[in-house]
Amino acid sequence: MVGAIVLAVFLKTFFVQAFYIPSASMEPTLRVDDKIVVQKLSFWVGDVQRGDVVVFDQPRGWPDTAAPETPGGIAQHLLEKVGLAPSGGHLIKRVIGVGGDRVVCCKDGRLAVNGTTIDETYLADRTSTARTRFDIRVPKGRLWVMGDNRGVSSASPQHMADPGGGSVAASLVVGKAWLLLWPSERAGLVDGTSAFRDVRAP
Repeated sequence: MVGAIVLAVFLKTFFVQAFYIPSASMEPTLRVDDKIVVQKLSFWVGDVQRGDVVVFDQPRGWPDTAAPETPGGIAQHLLEKVGLAPSGGHLIKRVIGVGGDRVVCCKDGRLAVNGTTIDETYLADRTSTARTRFDIRVPKGRLWVMGDNRGVSSASPQHMADPGGGSVAASLVVGKAWLLLWPSERAGLVDGTSAFRDVRAP
């Protein structure tokens, strides 16, 4: 048992960590109570990419949208801490822009990144994107993030009056959503960057 805990802590610290989805903000890609694996290794060898679905620590000033405490008592919380059970308490969104990018809403009802319109096939409701208009340049070392279910998601566009202008420090990122574990009928890799493959660097 001790060996399993040591291995779990090592894996959680450097490679992967399990999380559950606390809200509907990423539907239909990820749904409430889905269990996912977040990959950390990819960020050793490269930066966060446009389109990555990332788990990050809640920025200061953002409302507390984290999931409520799950039942299970002390044992459950200890398992979460060492990585043997999925944990909550973080936010999860899709990266739309990275440092230096110009992100505009909207061009023909769609987001544009560095002048390229994005065909976001993963959205719950494409019309909801245009409800908050913006034209921003993402600061260096920061990210512009949005949910896939934008009608109910509080993300960068809703926090433009906050410090950072709505952007999130890249240093807050825990890792990239890599694998949907549960429910089993939807298990598989989490799609990320394909919608952004034609976007050029600023």
